[in-house]
Amino acid sequence: MIDEFDLLFNQCNGAFNEDRGWKVGRDLAFGALTCMGRHTVTGMITASGKQFMDWSTSYRLFSQKRVDTAKLFEVVRSGVLQELESEQMIIAHMDDTILKKTGTHVPGTAWRRDPLGPKFQTNLVWGQRFVQISLALPEKEGCSRSRAIPVDFHHCPSVKKIRKTASEQDRKTHQEQKRKFNLSQQGNERLKCLRDGLDEQGARERQLVVSVDGSYTNATVLKKLPERVTLIGRIRKDTKLYALPEQQSAGGRKRVYGGRLPTPEQIRQSDQHPWQEVNAWAAGKEHTFKVKVLKNIRWRSAGQKHTLQLVIIQPLAYRLSKSSSLLYRDPAYLICTDNELDIAQLLQAYLWRWEIEVNFHEEKSLLGCGQAQVRNPESAERVPAFISAIYAMLNLAAFRSSHSKDQTLLPRPKWYPKKEDSRHSTGDLINNLRAQCWAKFNGQSFSGFVNQEKNNRSLRNATNPFVSAVFYPRN
Repeated sequence: MIDEFDLLFNQCNGAFNEDRGWKVGRDLAFGALTCMGRHTVTGMITASGKQFMDWSTSYRLFSQKRVDTAKLFEVVRSGVLQELESEQMIIAHMDDTILKKTGTHVPGTAWRRDPLGPKFQTNLVWGQRFVQISLALPEKEGCSRSRAIPVDFHHCPSVKKIRKTASEQDRKTHQEQKRKFNLSQQGNERLKCLRDGLDEQGARERQLVVSVDGSYTNATVLKKLPERVTLIGRIRKDTKLYALPEQQSAGGRKRVYGGRLPTPEQIRQSDQHPWQEVNAWAAGKEHTFKVKVLKNIRWRSAGQKHTLQLVIIQPLAYRLSKSSSLLYRDPAYLICTDNELDIAQLLQAYLWRWEIEVNFHEEKSLLGCGQAQVRNPESAERVPAFISAIYAMLNLAAFRSSHSKDQTLLPRPKWYPKKEDSRHSTGDLINNLRAQCWAKFNGQSFSGFVNQEKNNRSLRNATNPFVSAVFYPRN
């Protein structure tokens, strides 16, 4: 895996202004993956063994624009396209996240609504806001598990409030800035950049399917959706939908909307539309979902540009334990801007969207995205994006190395449940990369030490515990 990661980072030479900057970036990349404590810039410097050398170069790498994080993501995007089949659909997920901060002078910070707060109370947190887009990298075509690889991590700060005594011209300028830097508008711009990047990398003829949550299923995104981009988004259960207009006689203004349709919740409860069974991968295994599909509909938020299809997903039943009663999740109501997209592909593309939430959790908890204590405006934007790019390269390198027969991975701890063909977590990948780094630089091999420990029945004959302690699991 370390060799695959090296191959990927070697392709990032063009993202740095000079070869010296690339070497500093490579040291910081391995420092971010092997850092034991907080993932500050000094933490990454210390983990890479450069704490007794000039540290200012590492800070200037970000503050003086010596690294272009967009080009780092170009390498990742190209690598994902190489792993996908030429006929395989390109599926992306888009969402925003908050990096919590404590410093009030950190650029781009503001009070944000805490998404982890309880439903009965709106909590606020101080932090930065970023929009991320990840590409789905499935193990095989069709119903299978997938790993999301980040290909964009963009800073989206809010426009600061103006004084009450501001002039009328300043107020107009402020309103224009608010519309320009609106989160939905920023998301739309990132989708356009992704579509343009895919076109430049030879994927012009391939459709891009993007799954989003309800915050991006609105008029701002739908009416300005780029060409050759299909959006799958969640809507409310009481959304007002319309049928296509009936054929009308010549004369008069052309109708765009037909008769009013029942709400998605009414359609779900109605017996006029039958349920269909569709198989899709979710929550670690293949499930059979019951869905209702209604095509050829219109929604005023989407305008006349899109003829939509509505998909209603029946809630799945589950038990908290073997002896507990049967519980049900909430139903989901989706719209798709491609009226002809296959329902199995549509459902699987949306279910894979959960992987971007996994990305956010792992970037923050495992790689410390947002922990860097920097106040320079460029550094505050580029350091989190750099961490996200390193996380993407790690997962892409792990995907590529999984096809190699010579790969040697650390076994999981004994208390882990034994599951055949289980996917290694990102914590496992970091442990393996760390072990390979230390074994490479120390001239030792970690293969076989687990079998030696198992063969020792007596604690008096136990081998040196330092070897096991070095490769401890961090998840």
